[in-house]
Amino acid sequence: MGGKQMKTEAWYYTGVTAALILGLIQTAVSQEPETAAAQQAEPAGRENTVQTKVLEAGAHVFQNSAPLQGFAIYLVGFHPMKDEPEHQMIAHHYCHQLNEDLAQCVLFDGNGAHANLTGVEYIISEPLFETLPEDERQYWHPHNGEILSGQLVAPYLPQAAENKLMQGKMNSYGKTWHVWASGTQDDQPSSLPLGPSRLAWSFNRDGEVNPDLIQQRDKALGVNTGQIRRARKSLQDLAHPQQGVDALKGQFGPQEKEIPAVMEKP
Repeated sequence: MGGKQMKTEAWYYTGVTAALILGLIQTAVSQEPETAAAQQAEPAGRENTVQTKVLEAGAHVFQNSAPLQGFAIYLVGFHPMKDEPEHQMIAHHYCHQLNEDLAQCVLFDGNGAHANLTGVEYIISEPLFETLPEDERQYWHPHNGEILSGQLVAPYLPQAAENKLMQGKMNSYGKTWHVWASGTQDDQPSSLPLGPSRLAWSFNRDGEVNPDLIQQRDKALGVNTGQIRRARKSLQDLAHPQQGVDALKGQFGPQEKEIPAVMEKP
């Protein structure tokens, strides 16, 4: 595939295809079953009073929530903390594609009405990443490993639609900050978002993510990571070497194995 064609197709789809896929995404999100986190926090505090509930209902009727209405793309993956990669969690992303090079996502520890907001992620294309100063790039994790391994999924979409969505995210980067330690497998979740924000990273080798998290995620969402990975082999030819692939290399022991087509940028 020529470089010009790849730049046109590899980040995001346009026109009729975009409208079709977005419609499928919105339909799927509206029909998805509720899924809780591995360890979803029970927030501290008193139950809402009748007055608070009435005020909330009034705000829903009379106030504008337009900035929230574009978050229609639903993705689920796994995040390790860059400074403590054994601290891992399932992350439910609700994303708004602002333009073909930039998306913004809010993160939760589940997809139900009582899910807790745990962080934010910004996603940029490879061309935008190349404009960043070198000292800024340390905050942005690569996505090819998540995509080609089947770790990152768009639940409830038809396979063809999900593959098209993931094709648009190939070679992209994310900047993710978690503010609430909820959604982890082993840790007891905090009842409040305590402490400093923490920079999350991506898994770029097999053997890094906790297999219990994968099993729980797959069971809850009715997906199969292995099957998804096999279905995405066709995306390997789109993969470019990325900066940050080796950021966590060697921190998970001898079980680490390379993911085909996932390479550190020289």
